[in-house]
Amino acid sequence: MTAGLTTAMRVAEERGRQSSLERALTCAFWRTVQSEPMPVMAALEAAARALGHLYRQTAAVHGPGGACGCGWQPDPEADLIVLEAMLAAALLQQPVETLAEMEVAGRA
Repeated sequence: MTAGLTTAMRVAEERGRQSSLERALTCAFWRTVQSEPMPVMAALEAAARALGHLYRQTAAVHGPGGACGCGWQPDPEADLIVLEAMLAAALLQQPVETLAEMEVAGRA
């Protein structure tokens, strides 16, 4: 197996894991908002705070003397820039239709 193919497979696997986490977080958000209605911005602020708490908890495990050996070193300033960019990209991204969302046009 070539190195390029191996790298592509790892990237695809990572993206699949990210998609799974995104779906889980989205489902949890909407379930909570439906069962405990609140203003939209209050719900989004709570989600942002939760993400901040997750970052801090994860950074504590990975910082100096941390128990995880994966090699990630927290850099709050640089990581915040990346997270802000991801938030901005998601806000500005146009929805992409998936096969599941497309209207059936006929039979194959």
